[in-house]
Amino acid sequence: MSSTDPAATRDRQDAGDFTDLFKVVEDAAGPQQVTAAQHIFEQQRSRFPQATGEFSWLLSGLTLAGKMVAAEVRRAGLVDILGSAGQVNVQGEEQQKLDVFANRALLHCLGHRGNVGIMASEENDDPLILLKDPERGKYIVVFDPLDGSSNIDVNVSVGTIFSILRREETNPDNPADDVLQPGDRQIAAGYVVYGSSTMLVYTTGNGVHGFTLDPSIGAFVLSHPSIRMPERGNLYSVNEANADSFPEYCRRYLHGLKSGRDGTVYSSRYIGSLVADFHRTLLKGGIFLYPPTAQYAGGKLRLLYEANPIAMLAEQAGGKATDGEQRILAIQPTELHQRTPLMVGSHYEMDLLHECAELSKPRG
Repeated sequence: MSSTDPAATRDRQDAGDFTDLFKVVEDAAGPQQVTAAQHIFEQQRSRFPQATGEFSWLLSGLTLAGKMVAAEVRRAGLVDILGSAGQVNVQGEEQQKLDVFANRALLHCLGHRGNVGIMASEENDDPLILLKDPERGKYIVVFDPLDGSSNIDVNVSVGTIFSILRREETNPDNPADDVLQPGDRQIAAGYVVYGSSTMLVYTTGNGVHGFTLDPSIGAFVLSHPSIRMPERGNLYSVNEANADSFPEYCRRYLHGLKSGRDGTVYSSRYIGSLVADFHRTLLKGGIFLYPPTAQYAGGKLRLLYEANPIAMLAEQAGGKATDGEQRILAIQPTELHQRTPLMVGSHYEMDLLHECAELSKPRG
């Protein structure tokens, strides 16, 4: 690309604009605080010196959408944003009003980045193709706009989960097929959890970092650098109401945890919001399980925009994630809304689960 190329000139201008913006936010935040925008930009510049700022610009769209959703969540009891929207999504689930708002916020913020070619959401039947030319629309973003939204009426933490892929043109006649990539091709993943504070957790394949939204300056500030999941914990998270229909090895595994066979006393913690349950597991260690059940024999969680980003974060933080048989990130998706079992957590608990699974296999 020549130095007079208009796209290159625009990218350099974008990068310059970012530098000026970071200086303004840094002055407001104080010299000891690092914002998400600064951190993303500096990571890209240190790892990829030729980076134009395009990827940072994309991620800024996600943080903007996160702040918009956080503002609505904080006002949920004061304005008409609670309850059902009177519609059912492609999953057969009743949409909440905040689902619809969060989905629109993400579509709007990402749709105006100029480099997102395809977006796919839990709330939409099919991927939305913005730019057919893969040279211009070089990124794919898939997301669950508001995970756990049925909990919002009772003030339980909810979240936004996202996964970013590089566009790989596999079928020029149907660009939507480009979305169907295994999780180990993700170039970034993360979530925003809306709880007692609003926190962004993300990875670009170089560790996991957490940022807390500072309402006084309107910016996500680095609060949890280089997060590492503990090697083992003392918490397990699963909906035990479904335990009778879990695979036999999962029932045996849970019995082992509760019996304290290895001398560790485990406690059960289950919120029913994937982001909140995983966020605790990421910071405290232990394990989160959503095994197959009688109702969801193939698993309930969605592979592309729930399991894959969570698995990437777990592995980057030193943990593991499987479907009970293989790494989540190794699964080749065949459809946008494909479901999967998910077991994710610390090395010790995941290795113990693997041992139980192996022992349950028939001997030949």
